[in-house]
Amino acid sequence: MIVRIGKRTGRLVRLFASVDATKAEEKPRSYGNISDQDRIFSNLYKDQDPFINGALKRGDWYRTKDILSCPQDFVIDEIKKSGLRGRGGAGFPSGLKYSFMPKKSDGRPSYLVVNADESEPATCKDREIMRHDPHKLVEGALIVGYAMRAKAAYVYIRGEFWHEAQQLERAVAEAYEKGFIGKNACGSGYDFDIYVHRGAGAYVCGEETSMLSSIEGVVGKPRMKPPYPAGTGLYGCPTTVTNVETVSTVPTIMRRGGSWFASFGRKNNHGTKLYSLSGHINNPCTVEDEMSISVRELIERHGGGVRGGWDNLLGVIPGGSSTPIISKELCETALMDFDSLIEAGSAFGTAGVIVLDKSTDVIDAILRLSKFYLHESCGQCTPCREGTGWLVDMLERMKIGKADYGEIDQLYELTKQIEGHTICALGEAAAWPVQGLIKHYRPVMEDRMDKYHSQHPVVAEGPFSSHHPVAGSH
Repeated sequence: MIVRIGKRTGRLVRLFASVDATKAEEKPRSYGNISDQDRIFSNLYKDQDPFINGALKRGDWYRTKDILSCPQDFVIDEIKKSGLRGRGGAGFPSGLKYSFMPKKSDGRPSYLVVNADESEPATCKDREIMRHDPHKLVEGALIVGYAMRAKAAYVYIRGEFWHEAQQLERAVAEAYEKGFIGKNACGSGYDFDIYVHRGAGAYVCGEETSMLSSIEGVVGKPRMKPPYPAGTGLYGCPTTVTNVETVSTVPTIMRRGGSWFASFGRKNNHGTKLYSLSGHINNPCTVEDEMSISVRELIERHGGGVRGGWDNLLGVIPGGSSTPIISKELCETALMDFDSLIEAGSAFGTAGVIVLDKSTDVIDAILRLSKFYLHESCGQCTPCREGTGWLVDMLERMKIGKADYGEIDQLYELTKQIEGHTICALGEAAAWPVQGLIKHYRPVMEDRMDKYHSQHPVVAEGPFSSHHPVAGSH
């Protein structure tokens, strides 16, 4: 597709369209295996220079001034037309989210905060953008900030991402040197600054209000909402928090048009997406492909297949460690998009796909995730602070089978007492993996208990025996 940006009208005018806008409505059709010219992140594997010279060759910063000459509402509308949904996990419509920012200032500046914390286990997409394509993030922050009438952007990057932070800081410095950001950005008359802020490595700081607290220099703990960040956010000013991948796609959407982006994927699941594949596959990778590609095709085409073949598959955690595991049977038909994975009883999340083969002790695998959430809980909410510890304690016993069938239901009830009862979503993140375990692998848990009890039979004792559970406990 070739696009011209009209200077007088401030609108995007398509000269040639290689993609039919009705493509997304055709049925039936398969999804995935997009062509190279439709990939947004063309330097994902660092085949070229990640910095300014390579970025300019790949089309970044091309006529950005003309995009900034468009009315702000037009930019927001184009993002809405694209169907772009947040790539950080929640999947909220991005154009709608950006439109919540006030159109008229009450004297307070507005801010854009970009979440580059990426602490979700198995999620490794945003770091690839910052390593190899950082100018897409810088340009995207400028365009989104302009659309929301923001004064500056803060990129909150995970403290452990030392190399990624250096790459991004160099790209920001290059953009300042070229006049692309700062005073009179790209010669548009719009002033916009970008700051790279390094965090301290807390998982909970990936939550938007906790992130704002961390930037402000206080302990990163989630805040009660309302007030929402769009009204009272960073330093008490209107703020929108968005994801690295989400922001980085916006420049391409503005150049190629919202309808182009919307032509990929199923209804309400549009665009291209970065998928992170890890676990028991032959080719762990981060790859860009179309939304709604099937789970099986994603694993076999890009991941090189399951170790030992598809029949050796035990299950898949499809959206990062916080999403419920799904069984092999569901993987046969599930698609990698928001709606299909909800139907399968899981979530799209960050599209961090963890593949588990039959060599996996699935109880121990979920226990390991539960230990992570116990460690990362900020302790502010009682259900999370206490419940994550109970999850670990119960799963520790169930891993060896030292429990009874009734405790499985107690474990499930415990997850329900955590889920939905905390300020931030860490409660759900701790509860959902355990719920997926119980839903799909309850027979495994019961077999483990049967085996343990067969090896450790309970001998009937008299009520006053020293071996009786009550006796001897003073």
